[in-house]
Amino acid sequence: METQQTKVRFGVVGTNFISDWVIAGARQDKRFELVAICSRKQETADAFAAKHRIPYTFTSLEEMAKSPLIDAVYIASPNFLHAEQSILCMRYGKHVLCEKPFASNVREAREMIAASHKYNVALMEAMKPTLTPNFLAVRNNLKRVGTVRRYFSCYCQYSSRYDKFKEGIVLNAFKPELSNGAMMDIGVYTVYPMVVLFGRPKKIEASGIVLSSGADGQGAVNFEYEGMNATVLYSKIANSSLPTEIQGEEGNITLDRINIISKVAYAPRLAAASGKAPAVEPDDISVPTENDEYYYEVAEFIDLIQAGKRESTVNSHEHSLITLEIIDEVRRQLGIVYPADK
Repeated sequence: METQQTKVRFGVVGTNFISDWVIAGARQDKRFELVAICSRKQETADAFAAKHRIPYTFTSLEEMAKSPLIDAVYIASPNFLHAEQSILCMRYGKHVLCEKPFASNVREAREMIAASHKYNVALMEAMKPTLTPNFLAVRNNLKRVGTVRRYFSCYCQYSSRYDKFKEGIVLNAFKPELSNGAMMDIGVYTVYPMVVLFGRPKKIEASGIVLSSGADGQGAVNFEYEGMNATVLYSKIANSSLPTEIQGEEGNITLDRINIISKVAYAPRLAAASGKAPAVEPDDISVPTENDEYYYEVAEFIDLIQAGKRESTVNSHEHSLITLEIIDEVRRQLGIVYPADK
C-alpha cells in the first residue's frame, strides 16, 4: 500500500448529484486529485468531465480499475452494483470509498471486506455524519448523560420521486431490483450512528409500509440493548422535523438532524424538591467549521491510504457489517427481498 504520498489520484464511478457533492467537499483536501470519471455512456462521461474539469473518461470500469492513472475509486453507482464494482476495483489494487449503503446485504459486505484483505487496500463506507466534528462532539460528551437509557433518531423526508410513483411511474428510488427503498436510502443514517455509539443490538422489532413495487416507503424499528432501548423512524413518503436524542440518567444530548449535524446540545437532568426544576439553557456543544460536510469522509479515507491502513476506526468494516445485519433483519421482518439476496 502507498505511504505518505502528497496526492491521491481518484476516479469516480457515477455521475449523479451525490458525486457532485462529494467532489465539492473532497476538493477542500489538497491531497485529493480527481483524474477520471467512469460512466456507461461516453456523452455522459464527457459532460461530467467538462463540468468538473476531469482529464480522463472511461466507459468501462475494468479499464479504469486497470489504469495506472488512479490510486483510489469513489463509487456512487446504484446500490446493487456496490459490491461487484468495489471488488473489481480492489482486484486491481485500487482503494475504494463506497457510497452508503455499503452493499445490498451483509453477505456482499463480507465479500467486499475479504477483498480488502486479499488485495491489501483500504475500503470504507462513505457514511458522512459519523466522521464530522459534531459527531465527535457527541462521542466526547456522551459520558455527561450518565447511564444511557435511550437512543432515538428520525429521518423522514418526502421524496419528489414519490409523486411520480403515485402517478404509476416507478423511478429508481423505489425499485427493489436496484436494492433501493427508504431504509437503504435514508433509514441507514439513523442506524449507522447508533451502531458506532452502541454496537450490535440484542433484539430488533420492525414495522413499516411496503409499497406496491416491493420497496419500503417508511419504517419504524425498535432495538433492545443491555440496559437501554433505541428507536429509529425513517420515511420517503412523509416529512418530519423531529431531532435525534440520546437520553441518559444524568442528562440528554440532542442532534438537530442526523444526516447533516449542524447543532448539538447537552442538557443536564435537574432535580428540585418542589418538583419544578429551574429553567436552564442547554449547553451548545456544536463545533463550528468552515469545511464542507463531505470533506471529512474523504479526508478520513485519504488518511487511511497514506497510513497504510485498510479500514477506519469509526466507519469500520465491523460497523458496516453490523448495520447491514440490522437492515437485512428489518427487511426480513417487512418481507422485502432484493434480487441480490438470491
